[in-house]
Amino acid sequence: MQAQLSTRWDYLWPVLVFMALSLWVSWLRVRLGLTSSHGMAMLCLACLFGTVGTMAFASVGLRALIYQESVLPQELQGVDMQVTGTVASLPQRQAEGWRFRFEVLQAYRSDTLAQVQLPPLLQLGWYANDSSKLAQLPPLRAGQIWRLPLRLKQPHGLVNPGGFDTELWLWEQGIHATGYVRDGAHDPPAVRLQATWEHPIELLRQNLRSRIQQEVIEPRWSGLIAGLLIGDQAAIEHADWDVFRLTGIAHLMSISGLHITLWACVARWLVWRLWRYSEWWGQSWCLRYPAPLAAWWGGVVLATLYAVLSGWGVPAQRTVAMLALAVVLRVRASRWPLLTQWLMAAVLVVLIDPWALMQAGFWLSFIAVGILFLSTHAVGANTVESPTVIANAVLAGAAKQTQLLLREQVLISICLAPLSVILFQQISIIGLFVNLLAIPWVTLVVTPLAFMGVIWSPLWQLCSLSLQLMCDLLNPLSQLPWAVWHVAAPPWWVGAVGMVAGAVLASATTWSWRGVGLCLLMPCFGWPVQRPSHAQVEVIAADIGQGNAVLVRTAHHSLMFDTGPRLGFDSDAGQRVLLPLLQTMNEKLDILVLSHQDSDHTGGALSVYQMQPQSKVLTSIAPEHWMASKIPLQRCQAGQHWEWDGVLFTMLHPLSQDYQHVLSPNARSCVLRISAAGQVVLLTADIEAFQEQALVQRASDQLRADVLLVPHHGSKTSSTEAFLDAVQPRWALFQMGYRNRYGHPAPQVLARYINRHIAVKLSPACGAMTWRSENPAQVRCMREENRRYWQYPFSQVND
Repeated sequence: MQAQLSTRWDYLWPVLVFMALSLWVSWLRVRLGLTSSHGMAMLCLACLFGTVGTMAFASVGLRALIYQESVLPQELQGVDMQVTGTVASLPQRQAEGWRFRFEVLQAYRSDTLAQVQLPPLLQLGWYANDSSKLAQLPPLRAGQIWRLPLRLKQPHGLVNPGGFDTELWLWEQGIHATGYVRDGAHDPPAVRLQATWEHPIELLRQNLRSRIQQEVIEPRWSGLIAGLLIGDQAAIEHADWDVFRLTGIAHLMSISGLHITLWACVARWLVWRLWRYSEWWGQSWCLRYPAPLAAWWGGVVLATLYAVLSGWGVPAQRTVAMLALAVVLRVRASRWPLLTQWLMAAVLVVLIDPWALMQAGFWLSFIAVGILFLSTHAVGANTVESPTVIANAVLAGAAKQTQLLLREQVLISICLAPLSVILFQQISIIGLFVNLLAIPWVTLVVTPLAFMGVIWSPLWQLCSLSLQLMCDLLNPLSQLPWAVWHVAAPPWWVGAVGMVAGAVLASATTWSWRGVGLCLLMPCFGWPVQRPSHAQVEVIAADIGQGNAVLVRTAHHSLMFDTGPRLGFDSDAGQRVLLPLLQTMNEKLDILVLSHQDSDHTGGALSVYQMQPQSKVLTSIAPEHWMASKIPLQRCQAGQHWEWDGVLFTMLHPLSQDYQHVLSPNARSCVLRISAAGQVVLLTADIEAFQEQALVQRASDQLRADVLLVPHHGSKTSSTEAFLDAVQPRWALFQMGYRNRYGHPAPQVLARYINRHIAVKLSPACGAMTWRSENPAQVRCMREENRRYWQYPFSQVND
């Protein structure tokens, strides 16, 4: 870890970006004809921000060293323990059981009863062994103290192009161990010791969620209301999140700056009324402190409390910081430019949470507001009371403000497009029109009903009806073929130029400057994707967990071999890994091979096929399988072959007669051979010893390969001596889960590869593995090329 801490220098570039933004704003103020003193003030602010940024940078290193001391010791991985602690978060009820955070009080090893030191905060799962026992899981509430039998491991996430960085997220949350509650026959029972009020905010959130669920029986709508009211985004179904992202309104369905500002305005009005009429009950508060100022402070305090209740996300932090700064300036009768307030709010957020700079929400939130402020200067509106122009526009309701809302919605859609391309590789075309309807509907109807339901719960029924009406409109719109424009991820510097272009467009007052901004935007939307040359091939073995998923690309075609495991009731590897991978490259699949029906190979098939319906599906899955009713399946069998761009694809297994016999799914696995420029790749799925022997006997001349996807993840029933002698691979790629329960790869199997001097790559230690026929002597590991200090040392991954 000490060596990896040097990579925290990667964190310095956001500081430089914000310094550059400060200098850019200084130039804009001079260009807009403001006094030189204002320009000098902004220049001083840039220097101040640079100093604060350097302090924040040093803080990151210091916190990283402190966090390092809390890492779960290697010798405690996979050890049964008895841990006493407190439920420290809002417990999430999922289809398989509970997910929650656990604050450790005491811990003992189960075998020796010796006390051990654990990280102070754990991320735990409490699952039922089967669906019949799901109802038997005890109810969990924040603040309860439990003694639980646990098995822990160091945090480990999947590392793929375009994928979510789980390890960074856990690091930001201060979680340095994950695990699950054991419920075996020989494990001691879990015991609830007592209930406490140690986490009152989380307990309040849980009580509100329970009230919502009791009033609104349908989980879909109760989850949406909980997401809007208390920031419980995990309660929102994945299918709804997909619709919100495609239609560009995901920012409205979580706690955003708009919601916090709306609540602050309501709270300000309530405090003003209470303060002004305090004399009715014999008080005279106005004589002690003016009612307008008290109303401003009251609005900030109540907005902060609501932001904490909602989970204290980056948009909430940004809004509270800007509201507090605006009130301080008003109380001191100072008038700072809006952009200055914007930069200072960014400083406050980064000082509170330095890793906020690594979150997409930080950049989306601050840059959107910065664009609005720049455009406000451009149209000459220099007196804006609210920190968000949109909130003023909606609440004002005047025709002029409505026109301003339309203009700024168009501006935000254009200026945030480069950031959307960098972060998500897509642009919601329909989002501009949907937001014009959704912003007033969510702000003036849905959100107030959610708030008022706290006082009178039947209003949540009306809120659910308003959400249902909105979703009924959004669902068909999200399915339009032109609703979203998918593009490949450009290099970071192209994205940076695009953001500069957005600032030019936001601040420009002449068409010549707007033309410059539009020209600078263009490369973001059409950056060419690097593909293999003619007769060459690229193979990307995704970091998929326990399963197989391999993307094969030629000059103009692509193939996906298997789709990884199902990860939960409403989550799979297709959603979480493969679709982001394909979106990063803007890839269109020609063929999808599902080697056999095991769920660790087909878990993401439906998700991938729904987004890639043009792909032809080859598989050994029987026609009576349930998947045949969802996906048009075609049989794979030995002898099938085709050529793409000078690359030859040949199916080696199964034989046609294998479908006439009762064989296990593994025995009928599709085996694909890929030959490009004299280099051969062999994808073997889950064939076992008998099938390996049959292949050696009938197709030994076709088995010699440079790259081998190891059969059955390195199971002891595969990778026989004769098979390895026939294949003689240079590289062996193991795809399996980190510390998986099957013990893959088996030690004796791994020894066979090592004894033959075959170079071995394991996905938990490597991340996504990339091999190109143009450079056959190298397999690139994403973990090695993108090492970060929050990742644990590679030597420990496979211990």
